Amino acid sequence: MTPGSNIPLPVARVTVDVAAPVRLDVSGLLLTADGKVRSDEDFIFYNQPAGPGVTYRSGSGTAPDAIVVDTAALPPGIEKIVVTASPDATGQTFQGIEPTATIRGADDNSVLATFTPPQLGTETALVVVEIYQRNGAWKARAVGQGYANGLAGIATDFGVTVEEPAPAAAPPQPVAPPTPTLQTPVAPPAPAAPAPGAGKINLDKGRVSLQKNQTVSLVKGGRPLLAQVKMGLGWEPAFRGKDIDLDASVIAYGPQRNHIDSCYFGKLTILNGAVKHSGDNLTGEGGGDDEVIVVDLGRLPQEVTALVFTVNSFSGQKFTEVAKAYCRLIDAASGEELVRFDLTGAEAQTGVLMAKLIRQFSGEWDMTAMGDFVKARTVRNMVKPAAQAL
Repeated sequence: MTPGSNIPLPVARVTVDVAAPVRLDVSGLLLTADGKVRSDEDFIFYNQPAGPGVTYRSGSGTAPDAIVVDTAALPPGIEKIVVTASPDATGQTFQGIEPTATIRGADDNSVLATFTPPQLGTETALVVVEIYQRNGAWKARAVGQGYANGLAGIATDFGVTVEEPAPAAAPPQPVAPPTPTLQTPVAPPAPAAPAPGAGKINLDKGRVSLQKNQTVSLVKGGRPLLAQVKMGLGWEPAFRGKDIDLDASVIAYGPQRNHIDSCYFGKLTILNGAVKHSGDNLTGEGGGDDEVIVVDLGRLPQEVTALVFTVNSFSGQKFTEVAKAYCRLIDAASGEELVRFDLTGAEAQTGVLMAKLIRQFSGEWDMTAMGDFVKARTVRNMVKPAAQAL
């Protein structure tokens, strides 16, 4: 699975185990429609291994810890179970030890799906997957939401009161928060501020300028942006009078990071017209966008869960010969610029992954700025590295 993708659950009882090269603490939270726990009894972990419809199963150090969910036994009002993980070692991050969640049928141990959150760094805790109800049916969704403030950050986000020891007289050095002591909250506290690189912003305050690896939810006023959008990509020569022939493309993927189709100068329309390319610009001359790709989000087939926008140099020129490159998302109906990502710090490579759009289970889309350089002169050579970056 890729972040944001989902699958229907064919069985009522499922097990979610989370494996990594190091020992992990795995837990589950039972959430109501407002995304909060009802009390400390809705937090299932090694010190509280059983709750209504949800149990914690220890791997005893020889197998992954797991959360078992019996959707038929969940209490009324519980609409979602989130499965979290954090390294057992105090202060350890997920850098270089990316976990893999495996969703199985609890009765026959059959594998239903797997998910490995990509590109982790300073995160010390993750919401890995969630089991949720939609229109009376239960589904599983890949999440991969990271927290730099450990299990306490996750607990606070979902309405759990976390008690920590009083600070020493001298200012303490930053350390990973201890395992939370849970109490029934009088009122849900405000969510913790997202850690750098975690959390999302939306379009409510207007145009957004993204930094590398930052994500914006294409939602305005609480509603998904389901109209046509244009992705404009532009660049300029680094040296006056020198033509730069770059090609913009978009690659479509399914929920297993499987390549579905690619739209580029040699194939200007894909997915029954849901994605259209403006055509090739051979020089980069002229103001404004050099190439534009129009995406009708509402017409994209359901099997398309991700789009990756790329730029490559077919003639072999390196991006160090480009003065600047950018991509911007535009509302096709109004012409309003919604999101912009200006790429800086070019590398001597022939391809760059500019941005990705990921479909969420709710139907909305998230855009993430990438700016990852790769050795690739054609869109065909971009397919594999783009899939790995999802």
